[in-house]
Amino acid sequence: MGDRAVFTAIVFVLTSGCAWRMLPSSFGVTVPTAHRRFTDWTKAGSLGQIHRAVLDEPGTAGLIDWCRAVVDAATVRAKEGDR
Repeated sequence: MGDRAVFTAIVFVLTSGCAWRMLPSSFGVTVPTAHRRFTDWTKAGSLGQIHRAVLDEPGTAGLIDWCRAVVDAATVRAKEGDR
């Protein structure tokens, strides 16, 4: 499996909110492979390096407005069990 296909699948999961187990087969990447590579690349710091590199070009050109940020979170209340 090529790195590009795996990277594309990982980006899809991270940006869409899709669960790993629901990764569409159209990516041509198995769920275990995508998740394993994500874990390996995260531990190695590769994804952080890519993220910084992608932001460096527009950041240096002054195209990123750093005064605004969006925080996205989901909260689900845990139901208390019967006692």
